[in-house]
Amino acid sequence: MIRFYERDPYAPIQYSYEVENILYKGKSKFQEIIVVQNPHFGRMLILDGVVQITERDEFFYHEMLTHVVLHAHPAPKNVIIIGGGDGGAVREVLKHKTVEKVYFVEIDEEVINVSRKFFPKVACDVDDPRVEIKCMDGAEFLKGRDADIDVVIVDSTDIVGFATSLFTEEFFTSVKNCLSRDGFYVTLSESLHFHKEIVIEVQETMKKIFPLVDIYTAPIATYAGNWWTFSVASKGALPREMRQKFSINTKYYSDEIHQHAFLPNKMYEKLMKRKLEW
Repeated sequence: MIRFYERDPYAPIQYSYEVENILYKGKSKFQEIIVVQNPHFGRMLILDGVVQITERDEFFYHEMLTHVVLHAHPAPKNVIIIGGGDGGAVREVLKHKTVEKVYFVEIDEEVINVSRKFFPKVACDVDDPRVEIKCMDGAEFLKGRDADIDVVIVDSTDIVGFATSLFTEEFFTSVKNCLSRDGFYVTLSESLHFHKEIVIEVQETMKKIFPLVDIYTAPIATYAGNWWTFSVASKGALPREMRQKFSINTKYYSDEIHQHAFLPNKMYEKLMKRKLEW
């Protein structure tokens, strides 16, 4: 049996996985795309040498990326998802009955096509009539939009290459301008174990633009550092407060998880003062 060795640009260790079969290997205009079969994780989507999702544990990431902000909002109707070509975030967002429109903005159309074929349980809702697929740069899509969006979700690859445009002051300004009064923004922000300085830098940049910025975490076995962070912002509404009753079908996320996912206040203060030592 052959092995796949991950090429994570930030990790101080290298993960390797047994490969039973290579199901797909190709290259789009933007990146290398590989789908392999692993005996434990099932099918795995790999972009430019880094694992993006696996059949076995993708729900941890997709549920935590989406449901925290969607439950913090009183009644989200219009949602923008930037990235996430596998479709997992779309699937989770559409579990909320208040959602009327999802703009699914993925720069690489080939990732969507590959996911439709090889990850049908993840990409199952990308062709729902409420979803409008836009194959373009998410930063460009946001420019000049009206303030009618309730939730903006960024599900990008690691903060390198073309994904860096989604972590600038200019981009965060565009996000803030398109959000409704009670709107929320959330993005992945790397691992608190391995990428502490990146986590802090994302928070500091967001704080220059948004009145309220916070951070929560989740355990992701197949992401470098495992203790994954999500940076969240709003025009003033607290993301720690649930404004909707938890009633959807999930595997991991719940009202209890929502309350415990955020960093304790004292720990957050230590993080931002660079006094967390590890």
